[in-house]
Amino acid sequence: MPRLLTILLAALGWLAVPCSGQAQARLSGVVLDSLTRQPLPFGTVFLANTTLGNSTDKDGRFVFEQVPPGTYEVVASYLGYKLRRQVVIISTTPQQLTFQLPPAANALGEVVVRATPNNPDDYRKFAETFLGSTSFSRQCRILDPEAVRVHYDAKDNELRATCAEFVTIENRALGYRIKYYGLDFRLNFRGQWMAFYGWPVIEPLHTRSVRQQRRWEANRRAAYLGSLTHFLRSVYENRVTEEGFQVLRMRRIANPARAQADSLLAVMRQQASWRRPLNPVRFDDSLSLLTRVPPQLQYLYTKPLPTATFRQTLPDSGRVALDFPDLLQVTYDREKPDPLYAQHLARTAPLGRPAPPPAATQVSVLHLLAPRVLLQANGQPANPLEVLTEEYWAFEKLGEFLPLNYQPPAPALN
Repeated sequence: MPRLLTILLAALGWLAVPCSGQAQARLSGVVLDSLTRQPLPFGTVFLANTTLGNSTDKDGRFVFEQVPPGTYEVVASYLGYKLRRQVVIISTTPQQLTFQLPPAANALGEVVVRATPNNPDDYRKFAETFLGSTSFSRQCRILDPEAVRVHYDAKDNELRATCAEFVTIENRALGYRIKYYGLDFRLNFRGQWMAFYGWPVIEPLHTRSVRQQRRWEANRRAAYLGSLTHFLRSVYENRVTEEGFQVLRMRRIANPARAQADSLLAVMRQQASWRRPLNPVRFDDSLSLLTRVPPQLQYLYTKPLPTATFRQTLPDSGRVALDFPDLLQVTYDREKPDPLYAQHLARTAPLGRPAPPPAATQVSVLHLLAPRVLLQANGQPANPLEVLTEEYWAFEKLGEFLPLNYQPPAPALN
């Protein structure tokens, strides 16, 4: 079992964004100061986790002329004001929104004490974990590190990072610039998990080089294939096998031998602290063996699961949901793992245990943190906090982050 689990959410705005071929509707509105009701000109309004963003005009108004039907989280931001968001369901009729933004504390004339500079080691750990360690992640950088405040909480053994407004990430592998609003990052060393929240808006980078543009398009397609988004879309569309995925059932139970091993370890460490004469070789060997006792026993059922065993269509609404016992192991064999994945496995192997051999395929583990998880029209979970991943999907981070309105190009016809 890996030492680091990742809650795959990346943003709270994981909502439905259907294909662009559907009918589209107009979304407009106004952004106001909540106290004076005066318009806020040249503010930012965007649909979280997409490339759809706009600015308010001199009267505080904004408009999106063509928005595909679906459920979106619309976010309004203005310098010196607190961010506000609304969930909106777009059909085929125009809709209007009104945002009333309250001034931030410093805009009200309150004294704000600036935080001390980030501890360099804490910031480095945050940046490495947030951006990831994939080949694409190596081409990502945070453009405004001063926008991030990093703090280590010794009580919870947790590293936390936040930003007052947004932090900007440039991904030169995929050709995107990401403005990540409301970042809330947590790396918990005790529980061995990582999660980050926020509302990103994604802007394509511009280039005059045809070769560069083709490289970005190829990398975007590579990031999509085999990803969690690809898998969940294939579940929603009932095309899991056709899209190249194999799904097995995995079960984990507590290892009864672990409690005994922990007791023996406690006795041995207590004896060592008393400085009683012990055989160093025997002590070291025993300690090594006891630390290798896994906390859980893992069972993998080798018969592939039919999609109907983990995909449900709700009879009352026709909505699609994930519903399965235990865990799912998901394998994608149409694309090899990132060459850096083997290094990641070696670096994150539990202490006292050898790193697993390099995998020839992309193998991931999927948990549900709720009895049933509803999927939106683009395959994303209605509540991303209800999904947790391990292994290859946990390895992929900001380097593979795509907007939810990304659609891979159709295969070329011969």
